[in-house]
Order: sequence, then structure tokens, then C-alpha cells
Amino acid sequence: MNLKVGDSVSVLDEAINGVILKISGQTITIETDDGFDMEFLSSEVIKTKPLSSQLFADIDVNTVINEKETAHKRKSIKVKPKDRGLPAMEVDLHIHQITTSNKHMSNYDMLNLQLDTARHKLEFAIQKRIQKVVFIHGVGEGVLKSELDYLFGRYDNVKYYAADYQKYGLGATEVYIFQNVNS
Repeated sequence: MNLKVGDSVSVLDEAINGVILKISGQTITIETDDGFDMEFLSSEVIKTKPLSSQLFADIDVNTVINEKETAHKRKSIKVKPKDRGLPAMEVDLHIHQITTSNKHMSNYDMLNLQLDTARHKLEFAIQKRIQKVVFIHGVGEGVLKSELDYLFGRYDNVKYYAADYQKYGLGATEVYIFQNVNS
């Protein structure tokens, strides 16, 4: 194995991580994450990447932060009550409406499926020039609603607001799509 001083390593069969300080033949001295110097055989360690480079290798953190900040700055625009009466496309994002079985899905998988469905339906509505879409997300803890707000905020030709309370209660968001006459 190509180990050198300064490499990040993990010890096999132990919950020990650290950085190589010294290599003497087959003996490797590492400084653990806790600050202790320990010796191991070279066959007992494996080279690792720092955690931050594994998690964010292909993500520009500044871009993500800027997108989140601009999404929170945008406010939904009030729509006149007479405009709300027009028929709309409805998309029910409850998990049992999207998939036949969610038995082996984690909460993360279900949320991603719901967001992918919302994104596809919104793109479909834009392509087919459907002006209003109601996304039924339910009340719950508000995780899906906040992620939908973030998704809708990324579109320039869209405004979104709470759907008709009498018809949907608090568990729906209506999206109005501006139709570009020149395209």
C-alpha cells in the first residue's frame, strides 16, 4: 500500500482514525483524532480520504448557500380571489398516491420521490402551458412543504401561495405559472 507521512488512515477492526506521523519499516505511528500517538503494522491500517472531501467532492458549497439565501428572500405574491377560482391541475404528493409500496423506503427516499414527482409535474405543466397547479402535500411537520417552497423558488416564471383553505385546508400549495407570450 502507498502510505506516506500526512496521509489520513483508519485502523482495520478498530474505531480509530488518524494521520500518519512516522513510518519505520512495517510499523506506522499515527496521531489519532483524539490526539494520541499509536503504533500499528502497515497491514492493520487503510488510507482514507478526509470526511469533508468525501461528502462535498462534487458540490460547490458557496453556490448551495447562495441558492438557499435567495430562495428565502423571495416572497409569494398575493393573487386576487377571482383568479383563484380557475380550474387547476391537482397533484397529490401523499406517498400512498405516488407508489404502491413504501414498505422498504426510508423517510429520505420517500421525500425524494415526492420532490421528484413535484418537479416532473411542474415541468409537465410548464411544457403543456397549464397555468395553475395545486400540489397537495398535507400538513405533517412541514418538511415536504418547506422543500417544495425551495423547489418552487428556483423557478423565475412561477409564483406560489397557500391553496384555497376551504377546499384543501392548510395542506396544499398552489403554483401559478407565468406564460411567456414570446416563446
